[in-house]
Amino acid sequence: MTRAIPWWHPERFRRRRPYLAARAAIQAGLRNYFATQGFSEVETPALQVSPGLEPELQAFATRIAAPGGEERPLYLQTSPEFAMKKLLAAGAGAIFQFARAYRNGERSDTHHPEFTLLEWYRPEASYERLIGDCEALLAAALAAVPGGRCFRWRGREAVPGPLEVVTVAEAFARATGIDLRSTLSSSGEPDGAALAQAAQRIGIRTAAADRWDDVFFRIFLERIEPGLGSPRPTVLRDYPIHMAALSRPKPSDPGLAERFELYVCGLELANAFGELTDAQEQARRFAQDQATRRARHGAAYPVDEDFLAALRFGLPESAGIALGFDRLVMLATGAGHIEDVLWAPVADFPPR
Repeated sequence: MTRAIPWWHPERFRRRRPYLAARAAIQAGLRNYFATQGFSEVETPALQVSPGLEPELQAFATRIAAPGGEERPLYLQTSPEFAMKKLLAAGAGAIFQFARAYRNGERSDTHHPEFTLLEWYRPEASYERLIGDCEALLAAALAAVPGGRCFRWRGREAVPGPLEVVTVAEAFARATGIDLRSTLSSSGEPDGAALAQAAQRIGIRTAAADRWDDVFFRIFLERIEPGLGSPRPTVLRDYPIHMAALSRPKPSDPGLAERFELYVCGLELANAFGELTDAQEQARRFAQDQATRRARHGAAYPVDEDFLAALRFGLPESAGIALGFDRLVMLATGAGHIEDVLWAPVADFPPR
């Protein structure tokens, strides 16, 4: 079997060089935007007590040794969220970071086990304020690319400008005719059987063991996500409260969360929250996430108790967002694979 040309071979590097030049120019353009907005750029450790507790994410584990030989487990972060929010509690003000993040078991055209997240936080701001940031950053990214006219991905195009803003319920109704709110109680509790019946009516397969979330994502991935973000980027907002992650409930509708995701050309690019500041509610959600992870994987990651202490101390009312920087570069340059825009990839399994 002929082995593929290694990533460091001059021939492969020469093909990637224009993407890498664009990557540097885009990063400089985004840094300039944050400077004009009065943000401070920060750096936080990739090694954390807890990598993040989202049940669907798999982390890389390691151990830290003290000079005397004592050891304890640490994890490579799946996001810098916990550390950056501690800086908010410290009074750091508006902050941003180009952070290395790590997620195990993820490798595809748009996923890489080590990647770069652009994460930023605005104290004393609503999550809607971040929509304006996204609009400006998308424009800055294209402006940094010579001849940059539109974003491109798998035959789709999106032009910069005012973002399309739709709710999750509106997106479901528009693409499938499903009334998503009818499958949720007034407090936002999911009714899995009701959503499964709605899915079956439009030809989506379901299984007896499916939870509401399983059916939601099957419908979303098959019928909704491919149509988002073209011909212009789309903000998908107002997720059901049980999908809130680290976001707070909407005051006007506690069954929904102050959360949005940004899509460009059918590709998820960013995830934003009106940040939850209630330590007791956050601890409850962490316990729920740990229970879900134990049920699925047999073990759970530890809770970052220091993060909960920061919440109890007092996190300012804030809005925060994480954007996949490598994906942004792909979209702005038309690159077909995430490794096209990386200086060097993580070693893969050897070919068989």
